[in-house]
Amino acid sequence: MKKSIKLIEWFRKHPIVLLLLLVITLFSVLSDSFLSTQNFLNILIQASALTIVATGMTFVLLTAGIDLSVGAIMFLAGVISGKLVVGGLSIWLAVPLVFAIGVLYGWVNGLCIVRLKVVPFIVTLATLYMGRGMGLFISDTRAVNLPESFLNIGSWKFVGIPLPVITMLLVVLVFHVLLTYTSFGRQLYAIGNSQEKALKAGINVDALLLKVYLICGFCAALGGLIAIAQLGAISPSFGLQYEFMAIAAAVLGGTSLFGGRGKILPGTLIGAILIQMIQNGLVIINADPYLYPLVTGGIIFLIVFADSWRHFARKKAPRLKTNQT
Repeated sequence: MKKSIKLIEWFRKHPIVLLLLLVITLFSVLSDSFLSTQNFLNILIQASALTIVATGMTFVLLTAGIDLSVGAIMFLAGVISGKLVVGGLSIWLAVPLVFAIGVLYGWVNGLCIVRLKVVPFIVTLATLYMGRGMGLFISDTRAVNLPESFLNIGSWKFVGIPLPVITMLLVVLVFHVLLTYTSFGRQLYAIGNSQEKALKAGINVDALLLKVYLICGFCAALGGLIAIAQLGAISPSFGLQYEFMAIAAAVLGGTSLFGGRGKILPGTLIGAILIQMIQNGLVIINADPYLYPLVTGGIIFLIVFADSWRHFARKKAPRLKTNQT
């Protein structure tokens, strides 16, 4: 009996896990091929890029910020590095260049937010259009077909595990440790709950915010590299609306849009896998392709609504206690 109560309590604290099990059950009933080892491996591979980008987004959301430019970072870093590789640059020089572009992009976002005191939504919305415009200009609005060496990155395996999955797990583990077991992570939660109180406690808010956007830029570039390695080409629409998917994955995993609450494990990881699993299941059951954005949009609406409801419920609770006393 006690074990059952503990299990119910655990599911109450982690509703995302319960939702994941319900989705697995639903698609398993609708299709025999869904519940297979190969399909689950495919889901992990397909979710790897989204998970990495959503991990960086989690850091930003924890500070009550937002980064709408991650899709543009993926596109611009991919186009520049892809063009250079096609032109003869070694792939071993192109990969560090991808990371450099992502970090530089994050630095520009963070600098505008920290130094110029511009709202994160406005800054990253502007850099979204700037980055995508630059990428389209460099690529002449044409697809960039990449050499075989890029595809080799995506298909490389270690003890049977594809590199995208290994990279995803490493990123999630490293940043989970950073967020959960270091003073840096504790300070981020403090900033998300109240920047004023964090400043009074002696926390260097500006320095931490800058680091958060550097992390988000790095994760966006890495996620873009992993996605490109699976596709072998960069289309003009690559990374388009990826920022919303990353936000949805993080919020679905329990990260609040209002800051101060959320985890990478199990939260963001399962959130990204769940989104990819739903898309994979819709494909397997041969659902109408026009339903995909409707389902995704519905999920984003529900999780944002639920997060807003939880936030205002928490704010209202102390007032009720005060009135009762």
